[in-house]
Amino acid sequence: MGILRRYLDRIEPLFARGGRFAKYNALYEMVDTLLYTPADVTRSSPHVRDAMDLKRLMIFVVIAVTPCLLVGLYNIGFQANTAIQAMGLPGAAGWRGDLLQWLGVGFDPASTMASMMHGLLYWLPVYLVTLAAGGFWEVLFAGVRNHEINEGFLVTSMLFSLTLPPTVPLWQVAIGISFGVVIGKEVFGGTGKNFLNPALTGRAFLFFAYPADMSGDTVWTAVDGFTGATPLAVASGGGMSALTQSDITWAQAFLGQMQGSMGETSTLACLLGAAFLIYTGIASWRIMAGVFLGMVATVLLFNQFGAQAMADVPWYWHLVLGGYAFGLVFMATDPVSAAMTNAGRWVFGLFIGFLVVLIRVANPAFPEGMMLAILFANVFAPLIDYVVVRIHIRRRVKSSA
Repeated sequence: MGILRRYLDRIEPLFARGGRFAKYNALYEMVDTLLYTPADVTRSSPHVRDAMDLKRLMIFVVIAVTPCLLVGLYNIGFQANTAIQAMGLPGAAGWRGDLLQWLGVGFDPASTMASMMHGLLYWLPVYLVTLAAGGFWEVLFAGVRNHEINEGFLVTSMLFSLTLPPTVPLWQVAIGISFGVVIGKEVFGGTGKNFLNPALTGRAFLFFAYPADMSGDTVWTAVDGFTGATPLAVASGGGMSALTQSDITWAQAFLGQMQGSMGETSTLACLLGAAFLIYTGIASWRIMAGVFLGMVATVLLFNQFGAQAMADVPWYWHLVLGGYAFGLVFMATDPVSAAMTNAGRWVFGLFIGFLVVLIRVANPAFPEGMMLAILFANVFAPLIDYVVVRIHIRRRVKSSA
């Protein structure tokens, strides 16, 4: 690392203003910030001294979500190629099919390359539209407020794209991310001042504005004419008996080989991201533990006394169904919209875990639950922190009296 540090110091003048590679200065700063402490950190009290700035934090989150992206790309293509094979089709329709045939990749579900390439051709346009539409609003508000453009949107765009079905129309992607950035963040002052998660805000807007394109049996597999319910929808309609009769095993659901949003299907990938975020100190393990314990306790309660169709589904199935694991790791732990006190994080997490099961079991019209549970908890996060602080102050006053 010392050799790399000396090398970066030596080439720094080339990237500085007036240098040969000045236009790539942002790239140089990203590498330098990721590997080393920024040069502009504060060094005296009462300011916090920390090597973690916003740029490094956001890059770490992108690294953590990468396993979800890779598994998602494979699963999109695998589900599509499997459906193509089952329906006896010669290949995918449209420009994606033409491009894959021109490249000689094919549509064999047993081929990892074919599945990855097919999935990439669905996710990449969604992500590029997300960057273009959301980036426009970021630049516009930064110009109006005379603020610098920060890296917060990098994570928002990645998470937003991974929560969408592969068949989502691109114009809806643009509308959804615009709503999430403008209404979920910028109207409150921008990054660090929003009380709702922008990615979830945009996703919730699309769900309620265009439900036919965000749910149902036709949106999860990118093949025209193919229908198939997600395991969560199967469990919502028939409980554990329906899950048992389906073709999906718990191991497949854990690994991510099932229909669902583009990056939310693999619990294993989410847990790998969780381990990285906890190790680097980016995400709160208290929130994650609270969401998990709240879910388990509520499921056990419904298993004993519930009469609804999904009341008999055990907790380990809830863990791998829908977007629960993805929301637990990447959405609930948003450091801006979540609770900030340690005790408040436990309450915040437990509340989400309780609410997601309540929605899944008691509301058959909306089997997912995780998205609404997190957004609802975001609204109460400031109140939770306020109560925790007031209790702490009252305790301190009483002990000093």
